[in-house]
Amino acid sequence: MRCSFRLERVRVDIGVTVNLWPDGAVEQAKALHQSLTIGDREWHKLKSNADRRGAELLAAALTQLLQDGEKRDVEAMTEQALGWIRRELKDPGCPHR
Repeated sequence: MRCSFRLERVRVDIGVTVNLWPDGAVEQAKALHQSLTIGDREWHKLKSNADRRGAELLAAALTQLLQDGEKRDVEAMTEQALGWIRRELKDPGCPHR
């Protein structure tokens, strides 16, 4: 019997894909990401908050991971989040006209 394994799901030879994430995990990750997303009305107040920016990106990365997104995108979002958390990234501000 031949099986191929991936971190987030297992494909068995009969062609059935079994999801290894707990029920509701994807929906919870999406809800968390939506909750942490900085909207238009909050942008100027929160755009420089490094922890908030990092949390938003980590939630986006988690959502992508759980939905079998591109691994390089998940890694890029995680690295960018770490840049905010470590205070290596800062908001460049609005360009002057």
